[in-house]
Amino acid sequence: MSLADTSTFTRRLDDLGVAVSAGPPAECAAMVEAAAGDPAVGVSLGRSGPDALADSPATLPDRIETDPTTADLRRAHTGVTAASLGVAAYGSVALEADAAGTEPVSLFVDRHVVVLREADLVPDMPDAFDWLGPRARDESVDVVFATGPSATADMGGLVHGAHGPKEVHVVLLRDGGAGEDGADDVDADEAGPEDADAEAGR
Repeated sequence: MSLADTSTFTRRLDDLGVAVSAGPPAECAAMVEAAAGDPAVGVSLGRSGPDALADSPATLPDRIETDPTTADLRRAHTGVTAASLGVAAYGSVALEADAAGTEPVSLFVDRHVVVLREADLVPDMPDAFDWLGPRARDESVDVVFATGPSATADMGGLVHGAHGPKEVHVVLLRDGGAGEDGADDVDADEAGPEDADAEAGR
């Protein structure tokens, strides 16, 4: 991960209409609190995404139901999960299906709030495939690369939310240095130049 990767990632997300909040792990709960609507369900950090989150100060707000029933999921406006990887060039996040319920919590809601460590950003798809390789050899692993809100034009005009969330918000946990004093919303205009067109879809 480099500063250029972070800049590219935030610009791609802006292209896709995805909001970004960035700050240190200790500010994770506050950033999620601001991004999540009610009612909200989620998967406890460390049970979804990279194992490193289990030892991180990053937490979710108490109001996030982390042991949701089917009824809770049906009522939920927002789902909060961690992503295992981010692909800077596309603004994509890798979501691993797991027993904790990351897949339904990320799909069957109007808004998906994604918690991603800056350290888990890679520049492009070849790097993502290097990460994916060992997982692909394990037939029990299921990974989805999600890029922006769900959208389809199968029935004519573009419709958001047909096969997944209508909105996506990324909470980016910074490694250190800039931003350690608190969280902030990322302004994509401050990011570096674009290298390629973003591609959207779930």
